[in-house]
Amino acid sequence: MKIESRLTALAEEQMSDAQRTVLKAILSGPRGNLDGPFLAWIHSPELADHAQRLGAFCRYGTGLELRLTELAILFTASWWQSQAEWQIHEPIARQAGVSDAVIDALRQGVEPPFARDDERLVYRLGRTLYATRRVDEALYAEAVAAFGEPAVVELVGVFGYYALVAMTLNVFQVRRGTDAPLPFTEP
Repeated sequence: MKIESRLTALAEEQMSDAQRTVLKAILSGPRGNLDGPFLAWIHSPELADHAQRLGAFCRYGTGLELRLTELAILFTASWWQSQAEWQIHEPIARQAGVSDAVIDALRQGVEPPFARDDERLVYRLGRTLYATRRVDEALYAEAVAAFGEPAVVELVGVFGYYALVAMTLNVFQVRRGTDAPLPFTEP
């Protein structure tokens, strides 16, 4: 799949040793490709190295079910109207068990018709965090009771990491070369 970006394309033979080292780490890790924000981050190998390790944990290592992690990622993609982030994670979320109705509502920017309380709670936590930049005591206590303190810490990390991903993809106009229509209207 062709990936487009406003950044200068880097062929491996043009990369510095540090860039090649990070590229090798990314390609040998669970992702196995230089997709999404890594196209931008590889221009700064130190940032790429730190970000890829944090991202691998946020995506594959938290105590949350993959369904809930992917819901948080899709909510973030919708909040930031991040085309590539949505295109990458929408099929993963669907495969992980996020319903079509929830996915469609998130893409439209409306509150989804949740059938599962844990999904509703992830959505409320993300919406509150992004809208108010805080989480009140009641919502915090509800999240800790439902998921446990370590998983709430990790969920906040997922929201933060994928906000960084969305900003990166938006600023550098990273697009996946596909014939599918973009999920969000371009400003």
